[in-house]
Amino acid sequence: MSDDRVYPDEPAEGFPEPPVTFEDREGREIRVRPFDASELDAVVEMYLEFDPQDRAQGIPPTGETRVRSWLETLVDEGLNVVAWHGDDVAGHATLVPDGDDGVTTYELAIFVLQEYQEAGIGSRLMETLLGYGQQEGVERVWLTVERWNTAAVNLYEKMGFETCNAESFELEMSLRLH
Repeated sequence: MSDDRVYPDEPAEGFPEPPVTFEDREGREIRVRPFDASELDAVVEMYLEFDPQDRAQGIPPTGETRVRSWLETLVDEGLNVVAWHGDDVAGHATLVPDGDDGVTTYELAIFVLQEYQEAGIGSRLMETLLGYGQQEGVERVWLTVERWNTAAVNLYEKMGFETCNAESFELEMSLRLH
């Protein structure tokens, strides 16, 4: 599939590479690091706790079997980082390859467990994922977001994403990393 999206002319810069440790707005120590296959069960558990109200476009899926299968695909194909609060997973973000046109284009998805939202974790999780993507040679990143989700749209814009398609109830946004 050819990528006909419009991307910013200039690459974004300044994203930290994992691992990253920081204190969130609630005073919790959070560590963001690349996904490790031995931690799959903990990430599955986070998604089983995920509030169905926060699902968009059918993801994350529901039910352990579907969650596990979905995660295994993400891990096999993409780049993944996980936010940890001690032994608990607070969030997960992924870059999934999109297309086979010879350009490293990836779709971004990010999920933060409800009890960890609005504490600055999503921003740091996304920054670290984008830094990981830069480190791994990802050139272009895109995502879709429901246009009414102003908190998410503001976060994406803060990271350097630009709206490239606003023709439906979802916005499509893009970012150049290289």
